Amino acid sequence: MAQEHLMDWSGCSQVEQVPGKVSGVPILKGTRVQAEAVLGNYALGETPESISEIFDLNLEQVRAVLKYALDRMQDQHH
Repeated sequence: MAQEHLMDWSGCSQVEQVPGKVSGVPILKGTRVQAEAVLGNYALGETPESISEIFDLNLEQVRAVLKYALDRMQDQHH
């Protein structure tokens, strides 16, 4: 069964989809961390710094993914 993605990550340079890797869901490049997991933790009140620590990610990569997602959400509301 195909998983529905909440956001189109195709325009984010920090996210990739690789068939057969984490079932082909959008992940941060070079990791197995799902982009939606980063966004979900941020929505739950985690800071970019804590998300970076939780998932052992580069802080700048976390910030870039969050900026992309927040920009896309703003665009959808205008």
